[in-house]
Amino acid sequence: MDLPSCEVHRLREIANLVSYVCRSRVDKEKLALALKNEGYIPKLLQLFQVCENLKDTKNLHLLFDIVIGILYLDEDILFEVMFSDECILDVVGCLEYDPSLAQQESLREFLMKTAKMQEVIPTRDPEIRHKIRQTFRAQYIQAIISRNSSDFEQDFLSTFNSFIRCSKTDILKVLQKDEIFFSEMFAKLKDEATAADQRCELMKFFKEFFAFSFALPENRREFLETLAKFEILPTLKKLMGVNDLQVRSISTDILSYIGYFYPFKVHDFVLREARQSDNNDQLLLVIIEQLINSSDPGLGGDNQLKKILLILIDPENMEEHVSNLEIFEFLDFFYDRCIHILAAPLLGDTSGKPYDKGNDNFKFSPLQLTFLFLVDDYEAAEMLALVLDVLSFCMQRHKHHMKNYVVSKDLLRKVLVLLKSKHRFLALSALRFMRKMIAMKDNLYNNYIIQGKLFEPVVNALLDNGTRYNLLNSALLELFEFIQVEDIQSLIKHIVENFSDKLDSIRYVHTFQGLKAKLEQVKSCQSQTLD
Repeated sequence: MDLPSCEVHRLREIANLVSYVCRSRVDKEKLALALKNEGYIPKLLQLFQVCENLKDTKNLHLLFDIVIGILYLDEDILFEVMFSDECILDVVGCLEYDPSLAQQESLREFLMKTAKMQEVIPTRDPEIRHKIRQTFRAQYIQAIISRNSSDFEQDFLSTFNSFIRCSKTDILKVLQKDEIFFSEMFAKLKDEATAADQRCELMKFFKEFFAFSFALPENRREFLETLAKFEILPTLKKLMGVNDLQVRSISTDILSYIGYFYPFKVHDFVLREARQSDNNDQLLLVIIEQLINSSDPGLGGDNQLKKILLILIDPENMEEHVSNLEIFEFLDFFYDRCIHILAAPLLGDTSGKPYDKGNDNFKFSPLQLTFLFLVDDYEAAEMLALVLDVLSFCMQRHKHHMKNYVVSKDLLRKVLVLLKSKHRFLALSALRFMRKMIAMKDNLYNNYIIQGKLFEPVVNALLDNGTRYNLLNSALLELFEFIQVEDIQSLIKHIVENFSDKLDSIRYVHTFQGLKAKLEQVKSCQSQTLD
């Protein structure tokens, strides 16, 4: 392909050529080859310097179109030239003169002054250092282009995106094999003398490094084996206990990657800790304590911790890798050493007998009234809702262990105090806990509810809500509807015999009339059988 001579008065012709060629894959390849062979890009960038010195805005706008057009050729052979030390600043300079903008941008200033390469761990290989710089520049150009381009236009940059991805992969493969690099990084992370800002920068780097390594499925297992040599889990456990919120958050993110892809690795570590130590700094305990003492409730950190905890305590994640005996050993450890810490906000703050047998009204002890005042605090309410989510999960997955725990600690009684919270989401969480318990259709749970008269706070919550049609009202009615539809006879009998006087006033649904009819039907059938 013949190219116009690289002169200022022919910039319009060059821009038209690049624009026209972009319509054909074959012509793109021909033009890219011609630009490479004739050293055309450095010549264009020399023209850019001339035009900028002359403040020739018209031709600077043409050079913007030409450089954008060359990038959209999407050819590997040109990227090495454009992102080289000699060319990168002038390429970014051309992109400052976007004709669609009223004022020139300061893209080069960011690249020269703001974006300083910071080596948290020195890289001894000069080739890798060069590759890292080049990859950063490519990502910077990618960010500039993508601001004003449509998804359709970005589809034409598949080779460009692949170039960045392959560069990252090459960097990772070299670093993953560098045990000295890992040794230095983990030594600094573990060292208490490491400055807080340096540790934070190390963790930011490690998170990005970790996330991209795990994004390559073929590298995951090998990468995790490498990290295991340097005690990744003990290191994360230690970092989750530091005062720096950002470091704790990043440690949680990294642990979630491991827990999601290889939960058995964490289970194995937790079991080894349980066998070897009675200390309170075991990983599972650290996760629970972070969850109930989260300093950023509602901002994602606590939900991330909850997800990790649910992954780790789910027996289904253990079945393929450990024996049933080891699963029971893990559950014994969890219920002996951990769950009392998880449930402490409920057991500590809602203790006492909420029901006064001498009075039909639902009463609260002074301690409970204090608790109700405390859960008016939104952060405390969010934390309690998270705890209830985890306990509900335990009830479904740890049937035997959780059943003993609920009854021995009279847990549902404490949970139902939360129906009085002004935060509807917390009241709904408490109700959902009871709903899941009833859905188990377990006679022990049903007898526990009946003997403890635990429908009293539920009925009172329904009556206190009055005729307001809201989510709490719907959830309360659905609970009674479920009992009727599933024909849980012991609960139907208990509700009708103890609360029909209060519930008869609710006529806008037929649920409670249906419960009475169910009980009459059962009594009739029993009478006929007796006859």
